[in-house]
Amino acid sequence: MSTNLEIEYKSLLSLAEYDQLKLLFTHITPVRQTNHYLDTPDYKLRRKKLALRIRTFDRDAEMTLKVPQEIGNIEYNISLSLDEAQFLLGEKDLTCGKTDLSEIFDLLIERDIDVSEITVIGSLTTIRYEQKLPIGLCALDKNDYLGHTDFELELEVEENTQGKRDFFDFLEKNQVEYRFSKSKVVRFLDCLRHLKK
Repeated sequence: MSTNLEIEYKSLLSLAEYDQLKLLFTHITPVRQTNHYLDTPDYKLRRKKLALRIRTFDRDAEMTLKVPQEIGNIEYNISLSLDEAQFLLGEKDLTCGKTDLSEIFDLLIERDIDVSEITVIGSLTTIRYEQKLPIGLCALDKNDYLGHTDFELELEVEENTQGKRDFFDFLEKNQVEYRFSKSKVVRFLDCLRHLKK
């Protein structure tokens, strides 16, 4: 299992802003990735501000648990083959999977989560253009989930204060309006709640 501290800034984009920013990524081949979100039926992880997903790519996958910190999130990652991910996504009980996920499960159990209750609650697919800039790792995303599409700019940074300044300078330089963006999982869950009403 690998861990890293994720500090990122993000803004929702209009379609026009997305198209404009895409001109900065013309040399980048986009990557298609799907986040399969996991939680208990009564959303115990979300209530504890935890996020658990299996992210699939064309050739491989990973499971990630995000745990909030004072600044950013600690991400716990376990690499999976595509076959392992597909197997887990088809299981009613992830604990009987053929992959050792005990390190992530132990972290959940420490937080009073019954891992046998965890199930797939839905998926969000992103077409991502990503490049390393002097100010950080920049990602331009088109997200599709539950019949909804949105566009987003993310900047992953090493240091919080300078990173925030760099992010807003980047928006200003590219004439992009800042729009507060909840995390993808929260936007997905908001949309899911709205559909269930």
